[in-house]
Parts: sequence; structure tokens; C-alpha cells
Amino acid sequence: MKKVVLYTRNNCPHCETAKKYFESERITYRLCNTQTPAGKKEFHRLGFRGVPIIKVGDEYLQGFDLKAFKRLF
Repeated sequence: MKKVVLYTRNNCPHCETAKKYFESERITYRLCNTQTPAGKKEFHRLGFRGVPIIKVGDEYLQGFDLKAFKRLF
């Protein structure tokens, strides 16, 4: 199983949808809040602008697209 990281921010409805999906499917993931100093620094290195960003293994998915996530996972 590939490692999953969810880059999120407070009050992001698409991020909440991704979190609820991962929890309902019992998918273990690491949450990185881009509004914390450490999260902001980590997210900045990736070069993306908006959230959610989902890292699956070594690949990135911008936004929460269930079909695309399933393909990567």
C-alpha cells in the first residue's frame, strides 16, 4: 500500500471531503496543514498553489478526484 499525504488548510470543503473519504475507507494518511509554519514550508517546496494536494507514493494529485485517487492508490 502506498503512503498518502493530504495537504490541506482550515475551512477547505474539498479537503474535508478527502478526509472523510480516507476515514470511511480506513486509508491511513498524514495530514499536513499548510497554515502551520512547518506545513507552509513543506507545501511551498512542492510548488503548488492551492489545496487539497494529495501525495500518493511519489505522485501528486491536485484537488480531490476519486477516480484519479483510486488509480494512484
